[in-house]
Amino acid sequence: MFTRFIIILLAGSVIGLTGCAEQSTKEKEAKAKTSEHEQIIEKEKKEMEEKKREEERRKQEEAKPIIVNIIDPNTKSIIKTFNTKELGFGKDPEKYKAELAKLTRELARGTNDTPGYDKRMMLDKLDGNGQVIQGTPQTMLDESELSEMILKASAKGGDVEIPLYVTASGYKPEEAAQLGEVVVASFTTYFKSGVAGRNRNIALSAEAINNIIIGVGDSFSFNTTVGPSDREHGYQPAQEIVDGKLVDGIGGGICQTSSTLFNAIDKLAVSYIERNHHSLPVGYVPTGRDATVSYGGKDFRFKNTAGVPVLLKAIVNKSSLTVEIRTSKANQSLIKKS
Repeated sequence: MFTRFIIILLAGSVIGLTGCAEQSTKEKEAKAKTSEHEQIIEKEKKEMEEKKREEERRKQEEAKPIIVNIIDPNTKSIIKTFNTKELGFGKDPEKYKAELAKLTRELARGTNDTPGYDKRMMLDKLDGNGQVIQGTPQTMLDESELSEMILKASAKGGDVEIPLYVTASGYKPEEAAQLGEVVVASFTTYFKSGVAGRNRNIALSAEAINNIIIGVGDSFSFNTTVGPSDREHGYQPAQEIVDGKLVDGIGGGICQTSSTLFNAIDKLAVSYIERNHHSLPVGYVPTGRDATVSYGGKDFRFKNTAGVPVLLKAIVNKSSLTVEIRTSKANQSLIKKS
């Protein structure tokens, strides 16, 4: 009897132990699952926090300005500073390029308030003793190149130096003394000798273009060469054509000088940059053969593509104006005519 009791007790213990073991395993499994779930939650939490920090960093980076400094190549000073983001960088590429084009155009050509970097060539001139009076070379800002340079610096910012190109006159100094040797083209116009104001204006403008050296590839501008035709520069009241009417104005008559020059230079193979007609026929040149000018407005401009340097001579007599185009004897056979 006692032995049977012991056996039953042992069996119960085994069963109890087995049940405890099974319960312990389930608890472990449950704890493991809970721990794994907590780890997943913790990982997701960390990922969310990292994303949040990344978003904050991105916002801070976006808020941070990207500064580009435009540098003057001569003085090495900053002449303009701007934030590329304020001009639209990173948002609208085409709009940003348009803003850069506007910026570079203003730097090159100037605005109503500030001059630009572009400077027309002031051509050299011979004085009364045959010595060269130095002008100033042509200076051009390459707008497309500057836009590309700014575009490359727009993502990180930095300094961008303006690309300026300077072109000297296309002749050799030793050629100057011989450029007046032979006349290769000329033209003469006539005026009334008794009209004092107009004749004075013709004489002043003729003197301004007299002895001007135009090298190979040089561009001539009548307005740049002659300058303002106002009282301060000695010009007098005379009749001029404005909007199809004859009116009195300071400097009337200088268009006869520009038109005479046109008819002389037109005998050579030059390239015209700008030429304008009067709004009424003029009597000193055939119809359609005029070249009206107005300082600060209409100009007469051409480029010397005749192959050799030339010298302008403007000769004023009592009632006539003659413009001669001269060059050296060595160049006479080389010059290209129209």
